[in-house]
Amino acid sequence: MQTFELSRLPVWKTLATCAKAMNRPENHLRRLLADQDRLQNFSLQTERLFFDFSRQRIDAQTLGHLLELAENRQLKTRFAQMVSGAIVNTTEHRAALHTAARRFDDDAITVDGQDIMSEIRSVREKIRTFTAKLHQGRITAADGRPFTHVVVVGIGGSYLGTEFVSTALAAYADKKIALHYLANVDIHNFGAIADTIDPVHTLWIVISKSYTTAETLANTAQIYAYLQDHRLDPAHHIVTVTAQGSPGDDPSNPVLAAFHMFDFIGGRYSVTSAVGGVPLSLYLGWHRFEALLKGAEAMDRHAAEAPPHANLPLIAALLSVWNHNFLGYPAQAVIPYASPLSKLAPHVQQLNMESNGKAVTARGERLDVTTGPIIFGEPGTNAQHSFFQLAHQGRPFPIDFIGVVNPQYTQYRNHSKGVTNHQELWANLIAQPMALALGQSDPDPARQFDGNRPSSTLILDDLTPESVGGLLAFYEARTVYEAFIWGINPFDQFGVQLGKTIAGDLRAQIAAKNNNAAAPFKTLDPVSRYYAEMLYREN
Repeated sequence: MQTFELSRLPVWKTLATCAKAMNRPENHLRRLLADQDRLQNFSLQTERLFFDFSRQRIDAQTLGHLLELAENRQLKTRFAQMVSGAIVNTTEHRAALHTAARRFDDDAITVDGQDIMSEIRSVREKIRTFTAKLHQGRITAADGRPFTHVVVVGIGGSYLGTEFVSTALAAYADKKIALHYLANVDIHNFGAIADTIDPVHTLWIVISKSYTTAETLANTAQIYAYLQDHRLDPAHHIVTVTAQGSPGDDPSNPVLAAFHMFDFIGGRYSVTSAVGGVPLSLYLGWHRFEALLKGAEAMDRHAAEAPPHANLPLIAALLSVWNHNFLGYPAQAVIPYASPLSKLAPHVQQLNMESNGKAVTARGERLDVTTGPIIFGEPGTNAQHSFFQLAHQGRPFPIDFIGVVNPQYTQYRNHSKGVTNHQELWANLIAQPMALALGQSDPDPARQFDGNRPSSTLILDDLTPESVGGLLAFYEARTVYEAFIWGINPFDQFGVQLGKTIAGDLRAQIAAKNNNAAAPFKTLDPVSRYYAEMLYREN
């Protein structure tokens, strides 16, 4: 296998020299932040998002060289190719057009000689019509009463992004519908939901592009058995979101409604397609889902059109590569100081690590640098009482701090120690990046903090559907820009398939043993056989 030597690029070598200089004492963040113009020179803003990277370990010279890297790797050109329908998912020979799912202009996007926008608009209209009928009582449960529970059935990208958005916008959920997620094949997930829902008034949305995902098929079979036990017709309780012509789109197996998804939108980028559109429109109302789309569309346009030096997701991607490849940080945290964003980190975790956890380029060459930092996170201030000891004094890692100026609940104004809860939250949001950057000198080693720990701060004016859509699209664009820097394909995930293949072989052997207790486990190594045989030991 050939190796693509990214580290041999002249600009890469220059940045490596900059990293060595940045480690000198005179470039400690304490010194850099003393510059009165630091914030002005190292921050950017769109209509809905303020991006402060003044506490990143960079100077003007380094930023200039990072922008040279952006030019060298043709980031804007590649992003433009992506949004116009070029085959950027080269390993699967597909376009990657998640951005098309939230376009509202009249422009055509051609894939394989056909304008895909007409079909995208058709799916949108079908979602709008279906949800309107359900909310108006024209689609009801068998007893004529409304559906009050919706269960999203799908794993990975079929639910993580939707769960992030539904949690972020739960304050707007006024349709008297409770939303649940059945993702894990673990029977505890199904059992907990079954204990909560009213079976007669529950709608199940099964999301699977191919309708072959093992976990989703197992849960779907469990749902059919559950409905049969309650003498309910699946055709009146199941909705599918799947590829046209898949087993989930089979007229011989009727469902209440089927919505199509497309090969050119991957699961982890699919929140603004029917994957998120159906459950979110039912939960929030179509007009709020449409507002989410328009917020994402605005960020897409910024990511595609803004020049590199003023482009929020592009600069964020450059900083991520700088931190990972040049300063040597293996991980990055996402810490939203807003509880509604509690599911952002799990979504970004999958979005980024499944997209960019690669060791080869899109052309199949082995990379000579590592990609894909470890992403994790938890809402502030909870995170402060969980892993911030490590953040301040143990192993350092860059952090995205996210704040919201205007909370969704403004009626609660009680004061504790002279401030409201929201003001207390903001005091912590302001203090933590400052403490990480500046540190603290103390003769007691246990209270000594070296500082110089980088972070960015992203500020939203509010948590409306438009703002959440913009934040969603920001992290998508940042992920794609990172991939283009490294030269990898962020739209495939063959690493996910290896474990599935082995699990499929194990499943077949377990099924054989279910039919014949004497059937041996044939192809397992001794350790794996030990665990498989646990299933058949008497308790």
